[in-house]
Amino acid sequence: MSETFSRNTKGVSANNTLYAQPDLSSGMNAVMQAWGPVGEYMTDAMQRTILFWDVMRQRSDQYYAQKAKAVPHVLNFDAELVLDARTFKRPVNYLLVRVTPPAGVTTNPRQRPFVVVDPRAGHGPGIGGFKADSELGVAMRAGHPCYFVGFTPEPMPGQTIEDIMLAEAIFLEKVIELHPEAEGKPCIIGNCQAGWAVMMLAATRPELCGPVIVPGSPLSYWAGIEGENPMRYTGGLAGGSWMTALVSDLGNGKFNGAHLVKNFENLNPANTHWSKDYDIWSTVDSGAQRFLEFEKWWGGHVNLNGEEIQWIVDQLFVGNKLATAEIMTSDGQRIDLRNIRSPIICFCSKGDNITPPQQALGWIADLYAKDDDIRACGQTIIYAIHESVGHLGIFVSGGIAKKEHQEFASNIDLIDVLPPGLYEAVMTSKTGEAENPDMVVGDWIVRFEPRTLDDIRTIVQPDLENERRFAAVKRVSEINLGLYRTLLQPLVKASVNDQTTEWMKKLSPSELPFEIFSNRNPLMQGLAQLAEQVRQQRQPASPDNPLLKWQAMVSESIITALNGYRDLRDKSLEQIFLATYGSPVLQAMVGLNASDESPRKRPGGEPERLAFIQKRITELKAGLAEGGLREAVIRSLVYIGMAGEGVDERAFNVLRQIRAENGGIPLPEFKQMLREQYFGLLLDPEAALAAIPSMLPADSAARGKALEAIQRTVSAAGEVTGERAKRLAQVEALFTAGEPKKTAGKGPLRVA
Repeated sequence: MSETFSRNTKGVSANNTLYAQPDLSSGMNAVMQAWGPVGEYMTDAMQRTILFWDVMRQRSDQYYAQKAKAVPHVLNFDAELVLDARTFKRPVNYLLVRVTPPAGVTTNPRQRPFVVVDPRAGHGPGIGGFKADSELGVAMRAGHPCYFVGFTPEPMPGQTIEDIMLAEAIFLEKVIELHPEAEGKPCIIGNCQAGWAVMMLAATRPELCGPVIVPGSPLSYWAGIEGENPMRYTGGLAGGSWMTALVSDLGNGKFNGAHLVKNFENLNPANTHWSKDYDIWSTVDSGAQRFLEFEKWWGGHVNLNGEEIQWIVDQLFVGNKLATAEIMTSDGQRIDLRNIRSPIICFCSKGDNITPPQQALGWIADLYAKDDDIRACGQTIIYAIHESVGHLGIFVSGGIAKKEHQEFASNIDLIDVLPPGLYEAVMTSKTGEAENPDMVVGDWIVRFEPRTLDDIRTIVQPDLENERRFAAVKRVSEINLGLYRTLLQPLVKASVNDQTTEWMKKLSPSELPFEIFSNRNPLMQGLAQLAEQVRQQRQPASPDNPLLKWQAMVSESIITALNGYRDLRDKSLEQIFLATYGSPVLQAMVGLNASDESPRKRPGGEPERLAFIQKRITELKAGLAEGGLREAVIRSLVYIGMAGEGVDERAFNVLRQIRAENGGIPLPEFKQMLREQYFGLLLDPEAALAAIPSMLPADSAARGKALEAIQRTVSAAGEVTGERAKRLAQVEALFTAGEPKKTAGKGPLRVA
């Protein structure tokens, strides 16, 4: 649009009179000829500077164009509105839309829908579908109908986090209603901040949720490693959440999301204050469009109600209550992540300095003391750790979408039926030597390998002293917030109104650059025309110009200096934090007892939960000999699979194929059957195996067909060796034993 405007108004002044633009080419050529490489570089640098300013102008115009929209977003797909939560009984500024598949992509109504929920953490919605290769894109290519949950820039008056959770539950009810034929409940993806919101929803309404994927989502806020994760110290260094209340009051009851964005930017001052602009300036001929596309999202800030952000900071960032089941709803319901009944997939990265793996996975070690506790709760938890991708790349990068998100989407039914326990998703490249390559979707083979809580503790590195320090922050925060609300808040609220808030926002570092470089600024009126003339007369320096190498060296030295400043700053602030909140005197003053084993509550075994588990154990043991051929086959497959490195997608795809050949049972029924057989083997493996012959039909042909299905499934990933081979031989002996006592099963073989 701005380029069209530039072409149509070339040679027209601000007062619509024609003027003659000077021809700059002759002067540039003269300078280049007279000064050689220096002149060539100076001409190139001057032109790049003008074009850079014009990119900033385009960014500003784009910002205001987005701001003028009723629902600004950056979705790369067409969508239709399904529900508008602003009309609900408890209204919130969230919307549910159905995403239209792009040309050439067809979705299957029998496949479970995917619902992508974007984070409301300072930016506008759409990042989950920002590119064709995105979470939404790969899910639709895998055949899944897709929905997207976004939001408007302004919150509804009085809306709370609990209101949002209730609205998202209504969204899921609607999606389930629209897909009565789907096998399985909707898969929900909660990016970053939306991850903990989705987890809270799944804990309070588990019957609505299929697998829950939380990429880059912080769930355990105190976790981290000294010297590596400085962002977690921010609340303590500010004296707690009173600063959040102050900023909300200065915003006249609203919290500008730009403050959250600024916290992210402060993590990398070299990029924020130099690299981002330098990269555009140095590659302005080729990199401008990509920059503008990303800035449409990064610069589009949204507001939160003061009550919302205060709840987030007090309950999560400073309080860290989600991972220990301390959050209560207004009607007295405890939000306990152990109540989630669908699989949970935590995807994080070592290169993420906003949500490091410790914060993404620490909640598992917080909630569970033993591996059997995870199984007793019937939970399936899967984690995947990338080696290097940054925070945004976890849910924006096309490379990540083509690998991790594609594998999650393609194998979501396998994930849904995995036996309870802790797993790591391990992905290996599909090579020409791979067994059964036709049973692999995409370029990667995924295997879900069993892990233990010790593996999680090795990653998280829990530390009692670290807990004490952050517990001290929590109590100091409560004291300071009480003092602020008593002494200062009335004065602050009395001194602000809508007009002062608007002016403070315009003069803030997040808004002022847009004002300066936009066409609203009279000094920018002729910039578009000047930039168009530069493009027509562009004379870039030759790649071997020595001053370009000097330019790159100067840039590297600036980056090195800023990185050095960052490292010194982070180390100094960490030492201040550790010294302040690690002080035994301060901890004693806020009521922390040094003799306490842990400064915060750990969820225990509630009597009703223990009674329920004991009842289920009794039922499972009593039913070990119940069932027919289907149960015997599934029990055999689980028994063999428990001995290997994990569950390979090829085995499940073979099982799916057998199901198609025989007309299979519904996926939820298969999932329940598999879990019962799994628990039976855990409780009493000898009795469970001994009961198999009594479950088989008298028809030797049916038993032979079932055994062939077992052999075909377990060999899908390659030759069966080691303990698996021994167990397969045991099963073969059971299926080929003498005449069984039971003469009839439950009908034909339908194993998946």
